[in-house]
Amino acid sequence: MSAPIEPRVQTRSDLAWSIAVGGIGVVAFTAFLLFAWYYAATLFLVFAGILLGVALTAMTHLLQKVMGGPHALRLALVCVVLAGFLSGVVFLGGATIARQAAVLSNTLKSQLVTVKTFLEQHGVDTSYLELGSVTATPASTTETPAATTPGPSPGLPKNLPSAGALASGGGAIVSQTLKLLLGTVSAVGNFFIVLFLGLSFAAQPSVYRKGLLALAPKKHRHSVTAVVDRISDTLERWLIAQMITMAAVFLVTWIGLTVIGIDSSFILGIQAGLLAFIPTVGALIGGLIIVLASLASGWVAAASAFVLFLGVHALESYILTPIIQRQALDIPPATLFAFQILLGVVFGLWGLALALPLMAIVKVIITYLREEDEQREPEFKMA
Repeated sequence: MSAPIEPRVQTRSDLAWSIAVGGIGVVAFTAFLLFAWYYAATLFLVFAGILLGVALTAMTHLLQKVMGGPHALRLALVCVVLAGFLSGVVFLGGATIARQAAVLSNTLKSQLVTVKTFLEQHGVDTSYLELGSVTATPASTTETPAATTPGPSPGLPKNLPSAGALASGGGAIVSQTLKLLLGTVSAVGNFFIVLFLGLSFAAQPSVYRKGLLALAPKKHRHSVTAVVDRISDTLERWLIAQMITMAAVFLVTWIGLTVIGIDSSFILGIQAGLLAFIPTVGALIGGLIIVLASLASGWVAAASAFVLFLGVHALESYILTPIIQRQALDIPPATLFAFQILLGVVFGLWGLALALPLMAIVKVIITYLREEDEQREPEFKMA
């Protein structure tokens, strides 16, 4: 009688073990989602530092094809060239950038007010648009009989604010100043964090790679090695292609707006090039800013700027992306746009800006898992 009982006991033991492992997996996955949700900003900041490190490493690898030498020397040369380029832009065009940025800000504010007024005149409710316009509203005063209200003393100004109004105004000024100061400190701090992480990752990429692979179980280490190498190669090729695309968008936009005669053409070219890092959504935002800024120069200039935007968008979508980006990353536009909107709504600007590299990582992992062992064999041999 003991023979039939042992398989049942073994079956129950296997079932209990499967349920326990599944429960642990569900709890661990839920904990990971909660951790990612509450610390999303920090995780995105670290991921941005990793991307910077991958970009510096990619440029260092490109420089290796031109010159030899150790990795540290080539990385130092890349950093010196980039720092020199940014310093030259700041020192040679800093005054122009600051002036054009101020002009662009005022132009956009005035054009937004004009659009809001136009929509209100045609019966469109724009109460949800907070343009930050400050309108002076005179204080309402109620006249009281002269017998009960003493007249103002001669030589003193009328309508002096009360002590409460002064305190409230001073508190508002201090509050806005603190918000601006904290925002500036946070932005500068985030910049230096990303810069430090990027330089650290790029200085010793093999050390961090070995440390990451050491966390994987030994029986899965070959698979993890193959996936990590694929992700690194994909991100390197995509970042190089993205930098070429951003430089082309900046030059074409700057030259085109200068020919049209639009003020702030240089700063508009810079923002168009930077927004090109965000596929689809970045181009739409950049085009909207260009058209709004061009309205101040007349409808002909705005129409010309709109045609220029369509030309730049066609150059990016139908020439640069198929030729350069197709070799780096091939994701359907609708899938990418949906993923961008999802991450943008959930995580804000960080999710919108880093949606494409995150999706590239997911795509590499899914592609690897769907491959057969014969396709993975060369990578196993290299590992």
